[in-house]
Amino acid sequence: MTKIALITGITGQDGSYLAEYLLSRPTEYQLVVGLQRRSSTNNTSRVHHLLQNPSFKLEEFDLTDSVSVSNIIEKYKPDEFYNLAAQSHVATSFKQPVTTFNVNTTGVINILDAVLKLSPNTRLYQASTSEMFGSSYSVDPKTGEKYQDENTSFKPQSPYGAAKLASHNLIRIYREGYGAFCCSGILFNHESPRRGENFVTRKITKWIGEFVRWKKQVNPEDNIMVQGLPESDYIYGPNNSRFSKLRLGNLEAFRDWGYAGDYVDAMWRMLQLTTPDDYVVCTGETHTIKEFLDVAFKYVGISDWSSLVVQDPEFYRPAEVDYLKGDNTKAKEKLGWQPQTSFNQLVEMMLQHDLQT
Repeated sequence: MTKIALITGITGQDGSYLAEYLLSRPTEYQLVVGLQRRSSTNNTSRVHHLLQNPSFKLEEFDLTDSVSVSNIIEKYKPDEFYNLAAQSHVATSFKQPVTTFNVNTTGVINILDAVLKLSPNTRLYQASTSEMFGSSYSVDPKTGEKYQDENTSFKPQSPYGAAKLASHNLIRIYREGYGAFCCSGILFNHESPRRGENFVTRKITKWIGEFVRWKKQVNPEDNIMVQGLPESDYIYGPNNSRFSKLRLGNLEAFRDWGYAGDYVDAMWRMLQLTTPDDYVVCTGETHTIKEFLDVAFKYVGISDWSSLVVQDPEFYRPAEVDYLKGDNTKAKEKLGWQPQTSFNQLVEMMLQHDLQT
């Protein structure tokens, strides 16, 4: 018997990669249903190539509406439910904390209750995040190395992290208190060419792609500018053309960056186990944003990027998360999972995409 899987957040980076992954296993999945919130504009570009697949379909859905959630669960009674939908931008969560909690926490309660009442055999995956750790980390007593794993305490530094932590705890409570098969993947930063353009990694690679194309232009009307900046925040080219410098916040923050295409495999593996549990999914390496810039600019032949980047206070977080480095030992041992894409390969993959578009 083949399975039915539902995926929220289908139009996002992770949703699109997960849908591809499940559809690549045709003997296991008879139907993959992508759940999307109604929008006045077409936002299905990441899954457009899947729309002709007879085993894939889209359904209108809103996880903050309990009736919508119950109707979908009752209709499909899915074998697997992957909740990847979220208000996932940390900076936005400071500006929209109520919306962030409604989507990231209340929405999860709606799913848990509907599954428990209408489809108790459904296996549920919840997308947790390393942002739940915030300013907390463990220390290896032998080496003094800092890291985060499943036993590290949580201390979120944003409404986004706090909302995700509430959902993470709800998953544990429903698993232990109601016997639900539900688990959380504590995913560290994961990127790809499909990453949203408001996230720092994609912001960097997209800017470099546009900058490289601008350098080849000869017409003064080919300006690419942010209006109202001081003269020192522009790069000047031929024919008096101008290009706005790359504007970023804290360049010293450490992040554990992996490839989203690798991480969806870990999500799937969690739901294939006999016993549900929570897992850190990461590379086990940490790099600063400066290091990301070094690799990215070197790829296009620029060794010194200091004159091309402006640190703007607008892009600093009200409460910064300075250091994230995961330990994926449990995922390796229990899931048989490990990342396949190196840091340099990831940066180059993203640049290759943005240099072509």
